[in-house]
Amino acid sequence: MSGKFEEFKDKEEIELWQDYVKTKNPKIREYLIEKYAPLVKYVAGKVAVGMPHNVEFDDLVSYGTFGLLDAIEKFDPKKEVKFKTYAMTRIRGAIFDELRTIDWIPRSVRQKAKQIEKIIVELENKLGRTVDDEEIAKELDISLEEFHTMVSKISGTSLVSLNDIWHGGDDSDELSFLETIESPLNMNPDVMVEREEIKNIIMEAIKKLPEKEKKVIVLYYYEDLTLKEIGEVLEVTESRVSQLHTKAIMRLRGRLSQMKNLI
Repeated sequence: MSGKFEEFKDKEEIELWQDYVKTKNPKIREYLIEKYAPLVKYVAGKVAVGMPHNVEFDDLVSYGTFGLLDAIEKFDPKKEVKFKTYAMTRIRGAIFDELRTIDWIPRSVRQKAKQIEKIIVELENKLGRTVDDEEIAKELDISLEEFHTMVSKISGTSLVSLNDIWHGGDDSDELSFLETIESPLNMNPDVMVEREEIKNIIMEAIKKLPEKEKKVIVLYYYEDLTLKEIGEVLEVTESRVSQLHTKAIMRLRGRLSQMKNLI
C-alpha cells in the first residue's frame, strides 16, 4: 500500500470507519479504496468463471469497482457485520446489475432456461418429488446427452439468474438471492421482517434440492469457494460442478416463482 497512507496503518479499523462516517475525509476514503481494491478482482474472478468469452474480466472489475465505492459510502460500522462481507455482496451486485443492463445472454439460451424451469416445476408438482435428469430429458423429448449439452450452454447465464432469484411486482419489491445472505443494513423493521420471510422461503427451497446440487449452492454462495475448489471437495470436474450449479438454480427459480405466486 502507498506510503502516503502511513497515518492510517496503525489505527484500528473500527476507529477508521467511525472517523470516515463522521467526517467523510477524502483521504480516508482513498485509503479504504486502495485497501479493499483486491476484493473487486477476487469477486470479478469468481463471476468470470463460466462466462462467455465476450465478457471481459477487466470489464467485470470495472463494474465491481462501483460496488466497492457504494459499499464504502453505505457501510455502517455500528452494525454487526464485517466490511469485507458487506463489500463483497455490493461488488457482486454491481457486476450483475451491469451485466443485466448490457443483456449479454442470447435470447435462445434464455428461452431454453425458462423452458427447463417450467418443466421441472410441472413434473415435480405432478410427481410430488424431486425429478432427475432422465425425467427432465424425456419431458423435453431429447436424449440425456442432449440435455447435458443444453445445461452446459445455459451455465454461463445462471449466476445472473440466481442474483435475480426473487422479483416482486415492481422495483421496490425486488430482492436478490445475494441480499438474503447478507446481514441487514440500514433497513427499517418492516423491511427486515419481509426479507427474513423471503430468506426462509429461499432456504427451504435450497434444503429440498438434490444433495449434490445443494452442496454446490452452499459451498459457492455461503462458503465462498470457487467452482474449481468445489470440484475438488465433491471429487468431480469443474464442468460438472457448473452443470450442478445451473440445474440447482433452475430448480430454485422454478419453485420460487411458484411460491411467490401463492403469497
